[in-house]
Amino acid sequence: MARPEKIRLGDMLVQQNLVTGEQLKLALEEQKRSGRKLGRVLVESGYVTEEGISTGLARQLGADFVDLKTFKPQPELIKLLPEAQARRQRALVLNERAGMLVVGMADPTDLTAFDELARILKREIDLAVVTESQLLSAIDRVYSRAAEISGLAKELTADMGDVSTEFGNILGLTAGAEDAPVVKLLNTVFEEALKMRASDIHIEPQEKSLLIRFRIDGVLHVQTEADAKISTALVLRLKLMSGLDISEKRLPQDGRFNIKLRNTAIDIRISSMPTQHGESVVMRLLAQNTGLLQLDKLHMPPRVLDRFRHAIARPSGIVLVTGPTGSGKTTTLYAALNELNTPEKKIITVEDPVEYRLPGLNQVQVHEKIDLSFSRVLRTALRQDPDIILLGEMRDQETAEIGMRAAMTGHLVLSTLHTNDALSTPIRLLDMGVPRYMVAMSIQMVLAQRLVRVTCENCAAPHTPAPHEHLWLKSELGDRVDSVQYKQGQGCSHCANTGYQGRQAVYEYLDMSNALVEAVNRGDPNEFMQIGREQMAGYTLRRDAVRLVCEGRTTIEEAMRISTQLDE
Repeated sequence: MARPEKIRLGDMLVQQNLVTGEQLKLALEEQKRSGRKLGRVLVESGYVTEEGISTGLARQLGADFVDLKTFKPQPELIKLLPEAQARRQRALVLNERAGMLVVGMADPTDLTAFDELARILKREIDLAVVTESQLLSAIDRVYSRAAEISGLAKELTADMGDVSTEFGNILGLTAGAEDAPVVKLLNTVFEEALKMRASDIHIEPQEKSLLIRFRIDGVLHVQTEADAKISTALVLRLKLMSGLDISEKRLPQDGRFNIKLRNTAIDIRISSMPTQHGESVVMRLLAQNTGLLQLDKLHMPPRVLDRFRHAIARPSGIVLVTGPTGSGKTTTLYAALNELNTPEKKIITVEDPVEYRLPGLNQVQVHEKIDLSFSRVLRTALRQDPDIILLGEMRDQETAEIGMRAAMTGHLVLSTLHTNDALSTPIRLLDMGVPRYMVAMSIQMVLAQRLVRVTCENCAAPHTPAPHEHLWLKSELGDRVDSVQYKQGQGCSHCANTGYQGRQAVYEYLDMSNALVEAVNRGDPNEFMQIGREQMAGYTLRRDAVRLVCEGRTTIEEAMRISTQLDE
């Protein structure tokens, strides 16, 4: 394709009846005022969509419009254009056709960018049109920084071996710290983790190497393997950032620090632990945008959401959210707090550590070293005239009893507990030594949850159940098992070839009815379990997982995985 002709975007949109002359006039005035691009002004004003502009440009130029949501990139072609140039020129090499490179551009009217692309690629270009938002999203997906991370790790290794290089320079303690090898390496790791939606970063020293792994959608993936020599420098830098004792290498330490990545404030919680080959560090990444957490966005089944809202609307009693570590319990509780958080209510949270920060809350982090324990903070909190108390976790009998007393004396208490399901939670509290009358009188509702991975929408395809999957499903669905259209992700650039993108919770709940209260008071666990099962009527975590399978939201494999956890 020859060099594209110069196009006046506004005139083209009017000619194709995508905007009116009046809308164009208003947009041009706003463009003069703000200095933004005309296309951006038109989209933000609601006069036309991004897709509308792109398809209009494609028609005018006689080029193809490519929907990058469904596009499958070719890594060998992508690499022909460096990431920095791809972002600067708003372009991506998509394909190869008739000896020419098919290049998608967000702004094909930018002739300077076209000439620059031709110079870099040194090939004839066949132009295609893409939307800018899809393009930037695709660049984030397809340009992996694994090679850059490996390169920075090698650079740091070389500096560690150079006796002439001061340790302060390596760690970024001197002027120009942003250029220090360890600083550049960590910044790149954080950026890549954010891009790949990682919840945790694991830095693990081995005998001869250093392993950096990301936890994405609950599953660990190796990001890079580096020389073991750099482990000390990384750990020291992280300790300095989080205010930990750099001289203490024999004991575990916990801390936190904040960084800003891509205009997003990230709260990083760090835990270090001595191992055989050095200190292992795990970092939890928490985006500080939790004011947006809403119960409606957690995808609870309507009947569960209704009962949960009813329970948290009560003036007193305790509502427990249960499940294993990393099952989204804190997210659910904070979504509830976000709904309850009004100027008329005083809310105190007692946590270890404070995971999310919400305005209007009084949040306290426990500190065992100075005897600021759960029980001590909780006792003090009760003297602060609270309406609602969030207790991060009921870890022991003392904490549980104080929480129960608070619930019995006119406070709404929200807390978590590590149990297998909703039904076993009251039994677990009795086992901890909490008096029967407290359990019976204070608990309003128990909500149990697990997280399942969500099938990637971009590569989901029909799936025929294997014999063992079919047998498992039949126990839940009966004769309906063969009438459901099952789906499974095939793996694509959107989901890093995993077939999954994101996670969603499955739920079950137990309301403490009069019959259950009486069963607790009689102290017969078998009777309690029987009444509880009848009351739940089969609405279990397993059934909720099967519901998501039937809706095509998750796979049979995922539903079976969480059910296996329950069976154990």
